[in-house]
Amino acid sequence: MLTDAHHRIIDYVRLSVTDRCNLRCTYCMPEDMHFVQKNELLTDNEILTLLQLLAGTGISKVRITGGEPFLRAGLMTLLEKIKNIPGIREIAITTNGILTQPHISALRQLGITNINLSLDTLQADRFLQITRRNKFATVMATLESLLQHNMQVKINAVVMENVNTDELTAFTALTRENALSVRFIEEMPFNGQGHAFSGITWNYHKILETISSQYALQKISDAPHSTSLNYHIPGHKGNIGVIPAYSRTFCGTCNRLRISATGSMKTCLYGNDVLNVKEMMRDELHHNELLPAIQSAIHARFANGFEAEQHHTAKNMESMSVIGG
Repeated sequence: MLTDAHHRIIDYVRLSVTDRCNLRCTYCMPEDMHFVQKNELLTDNEILTLLQLLAGTGISKVRITGGEPFLRAGLMTLLEKIKNIPGIREIAITTNGILTQPHISALRQLGITNINLSLDTLQADRFLQITRRNKFATVMATLESLLQHNMQVKINAVVMENVNTDELTAFTALTRENALSVRFIEEMPFNGQGHAFSGITWNYHKILETISSQYALQKISDAPHSTSLNYHIPGHKGNIGVIPAYSRTFCGTCNRLRISATGSMKTCLYGNDVLNVKEMMRDELHHNELLPAIQSAIHARFANGFEAEQHHTAKNMESMSVIGG
């Protein structure tokens, strides 16, 4: 098992399959984002080799992220091969929904039903403002199709001051007739804009206070290692959650490993890259040293995101699209 110095077992990997995205969300990346060349990305064979290695150490859940994962050519074929790796029991996907709809039936046939849909507004004009793209209708059609196919849908909405805080109750209302989860995420500093992040006013306390002024929230049990605090509203089919991504209250139970589309590995979202698995796999001299290197990096993981941030050496935080969602 992959275990860090704080006795936390790592059994979940978030794997980015591309840095490319068909949106330009203001909180995620600069408008003039420069993407890497295809030969700099992990190949399908490298991804499968890596996941087979990790599955042998107890990794059982894989979340496919980007960028936008459906921009990767041949993604469905890759997903089918990942599904066949012994030890991988769950595959989940985080998507913006623009290219997802044609693949929903095939995903369900593969048994991939856990879909996180990134959606930060329920207003078409505001969607254009946030994403710099006019694709709101497409995303909403995808959401409807996901629900019709009985997929396990979580809407991820980043809460941004002076942008979408007036929509908290509208998002919450979606759970009345829909069996989905709406998760409100604290804004984080990973915008790739090259300027300092001064913190947030809308932390998870304020988000919950705002929603509870309109709805009677009942705390429900959180799954092991959950990053969200989850609540139910009597009479609603779905639930809501808040993710203290900036407050970092969940660090003590973190079971995640992050690998970017170019093979950079992070043991903490707020920390430095600790290893590049692609470079080691492409170097015959060091290929066999990959697993010991991963184990060593995980063992050296910081206790929490605040400690990792203190040791972050970059002048500015990376774009979330580069990190891998």
